[in-house]
Amino acid sequence: MKNKKIEALWAHVHGLGVLAALGSYTAAAQRLGVSKAAMSQRIAELEQAAGVPLVRRTTRSVRLTEAGQRLVDSTRAAFDEIERSFSGVKDLAAAPRGVLRVTAPVALGRQQIVPLIPAFLKLYPEVRVELELSDRLVSLAQEGFDLAVRHVAAVPDTHVAWTLCETRSLLVASRAYLRRRGVPRVPGDLADHDCLHYLRGGDTPTWSFEPAKGRGGRVAVGVRGAFAANNSEALREMALAGAGIALVPDFSAHRDVAAGRLVEVLPSWRPVGAFGGQLYAIRPYSPHVPRTVQALVSYLREGLAAGFPTTAAEG
Repeated sequence: MKNKKIEALWAHVHGLGVLAALGSYTAAAQRLGVSKAAMSQRIAELEQAAGVPLVRRTTRSVRLTEAGQRLVDSTRAAFDEIERSFSGVKDLAAAPRGVLRVTAPVALGRQQIVPLIPAFLKLYPEVRVELELSDRLVSLAQEGFDLAVRHVAAVPDTHVAWTLCETRSLLVASRAYLRRRGVPRVPGDLADHDCLHYLRGGDTPTWSFEPAKGRGGRVAVGVRGAFAANNSEALREMALAGAGIALVPDFSAHRDVAAGRLVEVLPSWRPVGAFGGQLYAIRPYSPHVPRTVQALVSYLREGLAAGFPTTAAEG
């Protein structure tokens, strides 16, 4: 009987660690697949067995006491090792299986990742993908994601990264807009145009350029316009509507440029610093990468290998 009680408390300690990472009874209960009431009961039983408070509850937050934090810190390595060992055992299966939680930016996910998923699931029928589209940079470890697809300039040293493909920024506008307002010849001309820029906090919008052939220095231009958004799809749609010149990643506009619905502006100049130059699949570092993650990364690399050409395919 005593051993059963200890086994139950060991599971409760794990729950305490999840609660510490997520800071919410609701989120911890969802992660563990139990009700909020059951989660609260587990912590209460653990506190009763320990004889000291482990959690400090307020109306706005949940924090561990000194005793609770010491318990979580001293057992974290053991639980991490159990998780790694269990992942290794699962990978002994003949084919990838299980739930794969993935996060990606909204525009990139909708336009480039989602179209690849049906064929991936057909190839691996025992895998279930849960894809969260969000432009918020989530904590993969704390929120339980197996993989993130990111369009960034650099990857944290604490993460493993696989390059999926090269990407670049495009300056685009509709033909109707350019007929109405004129075609910019040099970056400085943009000061007299309606510019559709990616919203980044309270920063004054500035676009930077370098000569495409590498001759000359970088040029920075302050831009203005009546519309800004933190989503490249929204900027592309505004450009298609003739509302201005948009600076967007190539994965958002390459099809419209190839089809002639949008025109690349200032093609002899290369926008720099606005978006990352590569698409990455990333995950927190661990000595073992689950087979399902390896399978999806390989599939995405193959599906995105051609990049995002802006010229119509021949034939």
